[in-house]
Amino acid sequence: MKKEQDSETDNDMQDEYDFSAGVRGKYAARYAQGTNVVVLDPDVAKMFPDSESVNKALRALAEIAQRQSEKARP
Repeated sequence: MKKEQDSETDNDMQDEYDFSAGVRGKYAARYAQGTNVVVLDPDVAKMFPDSESVNKALRALAEIAQRQSEKARP
């Protein structure tokens, strides 16, 4: 048996929308830049409560790697 859907809740779209105050291409440049979302594995995510802590750890690691590569050069 299928549950009957209430027609009012089923259609939450309005008949018409007013776009007269809209700005064409407002977010086009940001969209064109793309995204840089990185999904962390659950065990790694437990160690970092927020993006600031992830960035801090990655900057520290990058600095260490940079120093090591400078030491390796003759």
